[in-house]
Amino acid sequence: MRAKITYFITAAVLVVYFVLVGSRGLLLIQQGTWLTVTFGVAVLIMPPIGIWFLWKNTQFVTRANQLAGELEAEGGLPVDELERDQYGRILRDSADEVFARRKAETEDAPGDWRSWFRLAVAYHDARDTPRARKAMQRAIALHDKKPVQV
Repeated sequence: MRAKITYFITAAVLVVYFVLVGSRGLLLIQQGTWLTVTFGVAVLIMPPIGIWFLWKNTQFVTRANQLAGELEAEGGLPVDELERDQYGRILRDSADEVFARRKAETEDAPGDWRSWFRLAVAYHDARDTPRARKAMQRAIALHDKKPVQV
């Protein structure tokens, strides 16, 4: 729940920022010189890109949470079997061991979105966020029966 609140606060702050940036872009364009108009147009391009990025991330998180809910209902969520140090951080060897099992499971069933979901969690636990995101995107695509990019 804390992560959702943080996400919504961050999204709201970004939207306010996009509005402020857009208004500054309009002010630059209203100045009317070639330099300020050029900067104003460049500044006005930023908010749509930021909104698109925020929208795509929101869709990704929503779909990943839906898959997690479905997997939880099936009883297939990965169990937290990771060893931790005295501060609660995951031990690297433990994460690597779990990752190796999840990778083997995914190699045995490459068309199963569930195994890709669990692999994404293992990547995340191993602190490999880019690969975790790619694995989750693949799980979402397989679940939705969309073409999977290799």
